Amino acid sequence: GALGGLGLGLWRRQQQAAMAASKEDEAEKKEEEELRQRFMAPPVSGMRELRRRRRELRSRMELLIMETQGEVCRALAALDPGASFVVDTWERKEGGGGISCVLQDGEVFEKAGVNVSVVSGLLSEEAARQMRSRGKSLKAKDGKLPFCAMGVSSVIHPKNPHVPTMHFNYRYFEIEEADGTKQWWFGGGTDLTPTYLNEEDAVHFHKTLKEACDKHDLKLYPKYKKWCDDYFYIKHRGERRGIGGIFFDDMDSPSKEEVFQFVKSCAKAVVPCYIPIVKRHCHDSFTPEEKLWQQLRRGRYVEFNLVYDRGTKFGLLTPGSRTESILMSLPLTARWEYMHTPPESSKEAEILEVLRNPKDWVH
Repeated sequence: GALGGLGLGLWRRQQQAAMAASKEDEAEKKEEEELRQRFMAPPVSGMRELRRRRRELRSRMELLIMETQGEVCRALAALDPGASFVVDTWERKEGGGGISCVLQDGEVFEKAGVNVSVVSGLLSEEAARQMRSRGKSLKAKDGKLPFCAMGVSSVIHPKNPHVPTMHFNYRYFEIEEADGTKQWWFGGGTDLTPTYLNEEDAVHFHKTLKEACDKHDLKLYPKYKKWCDDYFYIKHRGERRGIGGIFFDDMDSPSKEEVFQFVKSCAKAVVPCYIPIVKRHCHDSFTPEEKLWQQLRRGRYVEFNLVYDRGTKFGLLTPGSRTESILMSLPLTARWEYMHTPPESSKEAEILEVLRNPKDWVH
């Protein structure tokens, strides 16, 4: 009888363990389905692989960029219900792939793109040279540097000249050196490019980003605001691309977890810093002259992206990269007029003044 009791106890425990495992499976499936609904497409690494490595930072970063893509696309689509995103998944034969979501010719947005890419392979000589020029000491093994890079990036070009263009990008990079050690860093930023200056919008945008930074360290916003003003500088024009925001690169301290949490706060600030501005102005009336000025400002946007932008350069230098996704940042239309100068004291001259002399918007 005692042995029978033991056998019954063991059977009960096995049954309980099986029920617990079954419940865990159900919970995992439910969580997986909820995640799928938040994404625009299945993740590049696959849900099973991300679940298997879910404690690793690489997996958590991939989930974050997928969620950010979904959040931003849904927020934009809600403002432009007549238009829809084309969701384009692509693979890179050298390793990895991406998801490009692009909306074109909507009522509100002329072109809005939100890209995710997760790529791996060997760093090209040109890309390694670019990184070394920024002070990276990369020790290659037989001339080879295995890397993994992932990020979400977006550029939104609205139709109405009173709605600013917005860009954001958050990325993670990992390189394995000859001795097996891994170098890692995060980079990113969010910035605003208005055609016309609206102080209320500028303050709202910068305040929202400052709040995201301040959660982590009060020194971050002023540092990354200045970096943004310096980075988006069109040297040959002597002006900034827009009214800035935040920008940082090569961020690898204080710890991987703390930097990841900071990047997450910045990514979560994208919708609240921009969507209220679009709502406020997407139905504003505008003149043909204002539309013309928007086209000329877009020309400057193109100049910066093709001549100076490091992300564009890195993408075009990476073997097997997808040119269409890299050049998604360019507007459908832009204009270059010979020797165009706006009249003094005009609204057009007002924005130029701020682009030449950046302002502190939050103090």
